[in-house]
Amino acid sequence: MKHIHHVVFWVAVLLVLTFIFGVSGGSYLESFYFVAMLLPVVVGTSYFFNEYLAPRFLFQKKLLKFILYSVYMLVVSLYLEMIVVTLTFMYLANYQYKNMNPVTSNVFVLALTLYCIVFLYGFIQLARRAFRSQRLIQTFEEDKVKQEENFLQVRVDRKTVPLVRDEIAYLESMGDYVKIITTEAEKPLITKEKISKLQERLPASFLRIHRSYLVNRTKIQSYNAEQLQVHDVSLPISRTYKKSTLAALEGKILWQTSPDRA
Repeated sequence: MKHIHHVVFWVAVLLVLTFIFGVSGGSYLESFYFVAMLLPVVVGTSYFFNEYLAPRFLFQKKLLKFILYSVYMLVVSLYLEMIVVTLTFMYLANYQYKNMNPVTSNVFVLALTLYCIVFLYGFIQLARRAFRSQRLIQTFEEDKVKQEENFLQVRVDRKTVPLVRDEIAYLESMGDYVKIITTEAEKPLITKEKISKLQERLPASFLRIHRSYLVNRTKIQSYNAEQLQVHDVSLPISRTYKKSTLAALEGKILWQTSPDRA
């Protein structure tokens, strides 16, 4: 697909230059031949500048080398343009200067045309790189968000501990502290934080069933109107949270709002 885009771009350049030179010279066929001879110089200069000089020197902030090699490129490309003009004089104008297209005989115009195309191609390449970089940044940010969504970070014993949310069975409030019971850890984790604050950082799959309990609904083994069992432990369902808890467990609502904030 990348090569197709390049081919389409240079074919478009060929057609546009043929039209421009044909309008000024009156012969589209001769203009096509001239542009076809000039195009390798344009293509070579463009790729050398945008694929070699810019990435290796300009983007690496080696400005002196970039300027020096750019001057060399300018001299070589102008020399090659003169060769194309000479071939045009020989084969298209039949050694008759008056038969040459006014544009093709003007080296300044040819040089200006050449570098306009070079910088146009460079702008397109730069825009594509910027677009790809933006997509990479966006993908990185999305992955970061997904990773953050899968973990709950809490402070335990003066250390930050990332917990996999799916491994959390339930949380129990103990005043200013919260005990977190997971399916993997042998011992519960104690963090100095209110359960209501942790609830705000957890998804809707965590149900507040009591002022002191926040339960991961995916870990519930059984339940009734008074209590539920999770991780082989029976936890009470308070009157305040009974309606919302049963509705959530029975699939009548997708999330739960807490009237009580501990």
